[in-house]
Amino acid sequence: MNKKVEEYVEKQKSPQREICQNLRKIIFKIFPDIKEEMKWGVPSYEGGKYYIVALKDHVNLGFSLKGLSAEETKLFEGSGKTMKHIEINSLKEIDENKIIRLLKLIRR
Repeated sequence: MNKKVEEYVEKQKSPQREICQNLRKIIFKIFPDIKEEMKWGVPSYEGGKYYIVALKDHVNLGFSLKGLSAEETKLFEGSGKTMKHIEINSLKEIDENKIIRLLKLIRR
């Protein structure tokens, strides 16, 4: 785990801090050796394939769309052409199984 990422997460207000912590835990659970860094001012993984950003009232878990079909792209939110996300507003909204499926889809 990256110290700068830990600092980013710790300075977030609740519940964003806890959501970020939980998402990091899921990412490292399925990819224990994944590269974690600060990129674009937010925690980033696998050279930018994934990112976590804490916003005013929610957290986005972002994903690179590179190599995805149009059908697969529909699994994500947002209007980006190269990156999309899923929005998480509370710890209760974290669907670990869905997140794991999406992370694995992007990493394939």
